Amino acid sequence: MTTATELLYLDDAYLTEFEATVIASRDDAVVLDRTAFYPTGGGQPHDLGMLGGYAVISVRKEDDGVWHSVQGPHRLAVGTTVSGSIDFNRRYALMRTHTALHVLCGVIWNEWHVPVTGGNMEPLSARMDFAFDPLPEGFGPRVEQLVNAELVADRPVVVSYLEPSEAVDDALIRTQENRVPDSVRTVRLVDIVGLDQQADGGTHVRSTGEVGRVRVIKTENKGKGNKRIRLEVVDG
Repeated sequence: MTTATELLYLDDAYLTEFEATVIASRDDAVVLDRTAFYPTGGGQPHDLGMLGGYAVISVRKEDDGVWHSVQGPHRLAVGTTVSGSIDFNRRYALMRTHTALHVLCGVIWNEWHVPVTGGNMEPLSARMDFAFDPLPEGFGPRVEQLVNAELVADRPVVVSYLEPSEAVDDALIRTQENRVPDSVRTVRLVDIVGLDQQADGGTHVRSTGEVGRVRVIKTENKGKGNKRIRLEVVDG
């Protein structure tokens, strides 16, 4: 069993460098007492970067510890103090993309009151599935227009925390399985002020103006009550 890792990115997505202590170690990976590396989860891929002079190639959360897999065998023993640095160009692209997806969710929720059924992102590209059946006529151009209008509005993106009992409203949890897991002790709320509030653990920009613009590349029918939107994020 490992000790919990403090997740620095939850409060500062712009943090690029940090120091930490190794609290668990095996041939290709270590757990730190604190980390700025985002682990794969919630449709967002893990960060890349450097840790103690080794390239970080995978980051994953197991229970309360975050395992950082590094390139090749390492010499990062338990008790070692290490410096970490995030590949911020990639992180920032993911931050822009993630915030764009929340804007998309907010627009679709407010305009059509339709929940999310799934999603996945890469730097500056993403897909998100919604419970449409069918898609409205002219949906692609219309939703692109609405999302870009919200990006131009430069709405602040604010992070706060709630008790699980406060996060039962479907306006905060936008999935069809609208439930906070029993294991969650504190719910992190990402608020795009005046547009969207969601329980979320990922990294985001400080305002929608930082996203740039989006293009809806394609809409797809993924079965009854499940339609997919593919988009890309571009500079404004």
